[in-house]
Amino acid sequence: MRTTPTIYQYTGLLAGLGLAAIIAGLILLVVLPELEIAAWIILGLGACLLAAAFIIDFRKVSGAVTGKRGRFSTGTTVMVSVFIGITLLVNAVSIGNFKRFDTTGLSQFTLTTQTKDALAEMDMDVEAICFFVPGDPFGIGVDFTTFVSILLEEYQAYTDHLSFQIIDPDEHPDEARKYGITQYQSVVFESELGGRLVFPDEILQQAEHSFTSAILEVTGVAQKTVYFLTGHGESDINGEYAYARQGLLDNLYNVRELDLMVFGGIPADCAVLIISAPQRPLTTIELEIIQDYLEQDGWLIVLVNPDPPEGIVQLLSSWYIDIKDGTLIDPAAYVSPNLDNPLISRTRNEFGFSEMYFPGATAIDPQAEIPDDVFLMPLFYTSDNSWLETDFNPMEEPEFNEGIEEKGSRAIGVLITFIPPEEDEEGAAAEETKNTRLIIVGDSDFATNQHFYNADNGNLFINLVEFLTVGKQLISIERKVLPYRRLIIEPEEQTIIQVTSIGLLPALVLIAGAIIWWRRR
Repeated sequence: MRTTPTIYQYTGLLAGLGLAAIIAGLILLVVLPELEIAAWIILGLGACLLAAAFIIDFRKVSGAVTGKRGRFSTGTTVMVSVFIGITLLVNAVSIGNFKRFDTTGLSQFTLTTQTKDALAEMDMDVEAICFFVPGDPFGIGVDFTTFVSILLEEYQAYTDHLSFQIIDPDEHPDEARKYGITQYQSVVFESELGGRLVFPDEILQQAEHSFTSAILEVTGVAQKTVYFLTGHGESDINGEYAYARQGLLDNLYNVRELDLMVFGGIPADCAVLIISAPQRPLTTIELEIIQDYLEQDGWLIVLVNPDPPEGIVQLLSSWYIDIKDGTLIDPAAYVSPNLDNPLISRTRNEFGFSEMYFPGATAIDPQAEIPDDVFLMPLFYTSDNSWLETDFNPMEEPEFNEGIEEKGSRAIGVLITFIPPEEDEEGAAAEETKNTRLIIVGDSDFATNQHFYNADNGNLFINLVEFLTVGKQLISIERKVLPYRRLIIEPEEQTIIQVTSIGLLPALVLIAGAIIWWRRR
């Protein structure tokens, strides 16, 4: 005899479908986050099916729960169910709302603050089109697809205006030709204002900076360009000044070299020109170009070492600064064991840095007569016990020569600007204010790779550039490198270390021996 099936006979099917819907919804959330709304609808449908099965067959479920067996297992079942439900809910919510923590000491896997700020200010949609061949490591074992995808996803965490797609140029050669792709593993950043192509070598050497620069360019944000003078044995920005160059890149500056004899002038996009310790004299033409640049409201940083070329001395002399022969000695504050490495404390610098030092520095002396409209301010200076050693020999202990040398605080860095003219009775200035800005530092070694990450030397170098271009200070720089950190100690601390290293351990042994003898006597 056949019986007509009732709805109660389908409760198992409803429960199975409900469980399958929940699992399918969770899988969609994980695999296809762009279908988040559909996934949540499927999750809700699954929950409704399970609830319907429970209500329809409530009597059976109630009997199973209140029966002899059910009473013993109900508590455990409820606890397990609650735990599983909470776990599923937390995971489902965390899929769309997550926070990544970088626990490395130097934040090696986190975007710099400058990049985050630039992304936060984006108001234009930008698409990154990645032309990658799957499995091609670019010959050095780097998986570009994974590396760039992770980096761009990190960018997307700070802006809703960035999207990216990955295209295989072998499968879509027409797209590659459209964007002028000549190298595999290149990325094109495109907006309504135009596009910018980033080549693979740029990605390898400076991935974050190249991407951020491209985004700024295609969204119409102009970057400041810092030029380093070259051609006279200056510090090499790709060698001994590589960390300084990277520090500027991290703060979203463009950095380029400038040979005046080749270029014939200073580019219009030059925000700051840096002359770092030339070893050979500049030509008369080059000095005239720099002088004209300053006369036309140029911004210049000059880093000189003791006994610089005569042309640099003459150039600075025309801007009210005298560079005398000699090396600064400061026995009251120096980086041990070198007396010619003046150590500048917080109270003797205008930037408020804790400590900075200058290996083999010279003094920057303002001239006696300075025009009323010129503002000259010492930025960092030595103690009152310092002097300029005119015949310094690094192999000998420097001694102060009474009558020949003079003790007193000496500036190592100065700022030169112009004071706005007073206004007349009608509130109009008598003449236009000159906007030339000039910083002279009596040392170039403080910003080399050897010293850049010691004390606050690196922060000082970046702040000098920022001081001219913006007029405000940065707090710190964020370079993801593992720097060599040198221990900087003052003379008194050196004495304590020497005495304790020689006598502390023997003294402890004697004290321990005396205590043991006293207890056993």
